[in-house]
Amino acid sequence: MAPIAVLVDDLMLSSRVTESLTASGHKPIIARSAREAEGAVLVICDLDCVDHSEMVALGIPVIGFYSHVDQETRQRAEEAGVELVVPRSRMARELPDLVARFT
Repeated sequence: MAPIAVLVDDLMLSSRVTESLTASGHKPIIARSAREAEGAVLVICDLDCVDHSEMVALGIPVIGFYSHVDQETRQRAEEAGVELVVPRSRMARELPDLVARFT
């Protein structure tokens, strides 16, 4: 089981993400900061709630998601070096496949 840090403020979405990860054989770690994500092999985060550069500084892959209408957040995350930046709807729909790219 690969430990995957989940930084998602929305309780309902966080629950869906952790359930999906568990069903896929991973060990989700609920984190509130980059420091709490240390030791994970991958980070999944809501780009509206985290400092993009702190996530990238962990030195592990980051999957970040954003509201599809917020192209500025997408652009800032890509410029900061977030490995995969996807709209929230795609993340919710394709999470196991997205995670499989990095684990």
